This record gives sequence, C-alpha cells and structure tokens, in this order.
Amino acid sequence: MALILLIIDGTRSLAASGLVATPLGETWAMLHTDSLVGLREFVATRFFGPLLDSAVAGILSLPGWLVLGVPGGLLAWLGRSRRSRLFVKQDQL
Repeated sequence: MALILLIIDGTRSLAASGLVATPLGETWAMLHTDSLVGLREFVATRFFGPLLDSAVAGILSLPGWLVLGVPGGLLAWLGRSRRSRLFVKQDQL
C-alpha cells in the first residue's frame, strides 16, 4: 500500500512540477469517510481523548506512504531470514 501511495504522489508531483505529498487523512477520507469519522469518534470517547486526538491528527497529517512504509519496512526487516549465508567453493563440493 505504501508503494502504491508513493507512486500516486510521484505521479502527482510530476504533473504539478513540484513535490506533492498527500496526507494520510486526505487519502483515507477519499477512500472511506465513514471509517475516518468513526475513528475520530472512538478517540474522542476515550479517557485520554484530547491527547489521543492530537496524536491521531499528527499521524493523519503525515504522507500516507510514510505512515505505512516505515512500519512495513520495519516488519520486513524483523521478519527476514537470519541464517548466515555459507559460501562454498567449487573444490569443496
């Protein structure tokens, strides 16, 4: 998803002849406004609502490819194969 959002922002940047970074909140509102409203209502009803609301607003103001790409890259790095590569010379076979 992060790669798709990066390609969309890259295409928009080429068309605008400048850097375009679409915030995650705007992308989410275009895709499904009801779930975004539901998230904001859910956060508002929590005990630390004002604190959570500012944190959610900060995250939603970041580019979507960044918000999804950083955790995705971290998960890919953590899930990589950890075994060491053993290189064998042909005469050792």
